[in-house]
Order: sequence, then structure tokens, then C-alpha cells
Amino acid sequence: MKHLLTAIVALLFFKCSSFAQAPVTLAVNTVVKGRTIPSDFIGLSFETGSLLPNYAGVNGYFFDSTNVQLLTLFRTLGVKSIRVGGGTVDNPAIPIPDESDIDAFFGFARAAGVKVIYSLRLAKGDPVEDAQIAKYIWTHYRNELADYAICNEPDYKKRWDPSVAYYPTYLPKWRRFAQVLKDSVPGAIIGGPDAARWKWGVRFARDERGTGQVASIFFHYYVAGVTRGKTPRELIDSMMSSGLDAVNYPEHFRSAESIGLPYRFTETNSYVTGLPEAWHYHNSYSTFATALYALDFMHWWAMAKGCEGVNFHTLQWKYNGTVYRDAKGDYEVYPIGYGIAAFNIGGHGTVDTVSMSNPYRLNLTAYAVSSPGGELFVTVINREHGPTKRDAEVNIRVPGRADSVMYLRAPGNVVSDLSGITLGGAQISSSTSWHGRWMVVNTTNLRACRILVPASSAAIVKISGAVTTHLR
Repeated sequence: MKHLLTAIVALLFFKCSSFAQAPVTLAVNTVVKGRTIPSDFIGLSFETGSLLPNYAGVNGYFFDSTNVQLLTLFRTLGVKSIRVGGGTVDNPAIPIPDESDIDAFFGFARAAGVKVIYSLRLAKGDPVEDAQIAKYIWTHYRNELADYAICNEPDYKKRWDPSVAYYPTYLPKWRRFAQVLKDSVPGAIIGGPDAARWKWGVRFARDERGTGQVASIFFHYYVAGVTRGKTPRELIDSMMSSGLDAVNYPEHFRSAESIGLPYRFTETNSYVTGLPEAWHYHNSYSTFATALYALDFMHWWAMAKGCEGVNFHTLQWKYNGTVYRDAKGDYEVYPIGYGIAAFNIGGHGTVDTVSMSNPYRLNLTAYAVSSPGGELFVTVINREHGPTKRDAEVNIRVPGRADSVMYLRAPGNVVSDLSGITLGGAQISSSTSWHGRWMVVNTTNLRACRILVPASSAAIVKISGAVTTHLR
């Protein structure tokens, strides 16, 4: 078809000589356009306590416009959204940030060029105090503000405030706080409920739809649940499971789509932290598996109707976060940050439809995005792992030019690796700008190329040339 771009990707198994050629075909349609990915889709989530000075071993403010290392990491990862809330927003033992704390935080947000989702206290909270904080932020930092939120995981607040732990008493209390906030700040945009249980969020959405109080639904989504009783290998297998894309995500999407409101994962990760700290070098939280998981998760939900973005949660300094401090006190990223950075390379623009023929059931996913500049980015994630893992040889034929490829990989392509991760052959550092490079694709002609995608790795292919003529 004249106006149809079809990218044909044939993958041949060659891990064992006994395997015959087993092509997997991808057809990319760039004419029937999907949704445009929101510009602030990439986000991180932090505790409200992180706004306090000298918190969690930090000297001074963690969020400060002079924190060059953190700013460098945010820019490399492409972070455009910060959500602050978490368990500390309602914890009576944690002080509520004052105006000086808020000034330092929003100074960082302005320097980083991010939008803020700011959570206010509900459990044993004061609606007037919340409204005063909201008005101060609105008056001084409206340009940096995306939404307000009230409370965090109310369904887990029985210990602190039983009145918010049960939905029939939670909803009227939330509505009272929201109304006081709106009276103080008439233009306020509020999201919610930031509940731990998905069903609570769906119920809240249906009750609030049409009231004008809520603009977005905020879900928490720890995809594979808690870690207790599971071995590191079981955790990794769950993160790499094809069932996430085939069953888990679609089931949740159907629920989200039914609510009739935009939604965002304001707190998400692969697992809820639960293993002892001593397991750091043996658990799955900080392995390369999290990078592949994050890259796939973000692309899947970038396609999904109504999803405004994802914020990976970082509780200082738990191992299922994104940012951490090393032994020298420098800020670095866990492997999950490499998956986020990889999405930042090939995840801006308009989603294109990818259909796949995969008769040998390679554990592989692929996504395509047309950038505003007219380039097509095809991300291929080979989640094969373990003793039977299979590499893939990727042959791409397109009415365009496959210029280059960038790899996300670990040493030896092992998903359990904890260090040595690279994107574009370079590591991500807070001390310097990231220097990842594209590799030139060896093409037999302008319409064909061959790319190796090893097991337990991902490749981002950049295609230009004739593609631009189909995007007008």
C-alpha cells in the first residue's frame, strides 16, 4: 500500500545448531496512528519525607537546585514528572514540609524541568492546613504543578486513622478535604485516590466521575506483588514472564479503560520491597531484569488509552528504587534506571501499531514510535533468559533507512547481573553526561538490514529516510 509503512523483522534462532530458522515477523503501521505519548510520561515517585532537610542521611536538602548530580540523572533518564507522597505523607511521626522545604523542592523541580504531583495529608490531617499549603504552592509554583493528591494508600491506614481505612468513611472525608482545598484554590486540579488496592481506585473513579472534583485517577501498581516467600530466581522469572503482556497488563487495562477518566501510575515498581536488607546482593530488586521489565512496562502502557504516565517509586534508600547513594555519597541509578533511559530514547512521539507473527514463541516484545522529527524507533526486547535462552537475529526490511541501533545490555547478557549495565555501550553516571552511542547498521541496501538481539537484552533501531514521507 502506498501509505503503509511495513517493517518486516525476521528473527532466526541460532543458540543451538539444532534449531531451524524460526522467523518472527513484525509489521509496523505508521499510517493508522495510535496515541501521542504525553510529554511528562516518564516519572519518578518519592516520599514526602524526602522534602525535609537532613532526611535519610542526606546533608541538607535532597531536592535542591544545587544538587547537580541528581539533576544530571533526571536529564539522562528523561524524567518529566515527580510525585511526592508515599507512606510519609500521612505518617504522624513525619513533619509536614514547611514553606522553606517547599521552596527548596520546587526550586529543584524548576531546574529539572519537571511537573509535580504534590500529596497532602488526610489521615489525622487538617483540611485547613492542607488548603494553606496548596494555596502557597499555587501562588508561587503554579507553572511547576501538575496535580494535587490527598492521602496515600488510605486502605492501609488503619493503624494511624481508621476513618480513612474503610471506603464508606474514607470517601466523605476525602470529599470534605477536597472541597476545602478547592474553595481555597479554585483552579486546583486534584487526582486520587493513590490506593494500594486497584479495586479501591476503580470504585473511587466511578463514584467521583462527573463530580468535577477529580481530573485523573492515581493507581499504585506493583506488578508482581510482594516478595515474601519467593526466591530471587522466581522474582526474575515473574518480571520476565510473557504473561505480563498477555494477561496481567490487559486485565488491568480493561479495568482502567472502564473508569472513563485519565489515569496515571503514581507509584509503581516490579515488586514491593520486603526482603531483608542483607539480601541486597542476592535479590532481584537491583538486577538487570528490572531494566528490561521497566522498558517493556513503559512501552506497553504508553500504548494504552488513557494512561498519562508512570512514576517509579523510590523510598530512600530501598533496593527497589531508581536512585541511590553509593559508598562515597554520590547519587547513582540502579539498573531499572537504564530501562527508563532506554524508553527516553525511543519513547517520544506517536505510537505505531506492531503486529507480530511468532510461531516459535520467542519471549520477545516489540514496540514502534514515530518521533516528532519523522524518525521511526523500533524497540525490540528479548526477554529470553536462563539455561534455554535463545538469541535472535533480526532482519529488518523497511521503505526507509535503518540508520543505527543502540543496545541495552548487561555483561554476558545475564538478567541477574547487578552492575556493568550499559546503554549504547556506556554507563549512566551522575558526574558526567551520558555518552551512549548509536552503532551503524550494516545494510545490504536501503531497505534491508540485519541486527543481532542477544537473549536478555534490548535493541532500539532508528529508521529514517522515506519514513518521513508517510508522516505528513
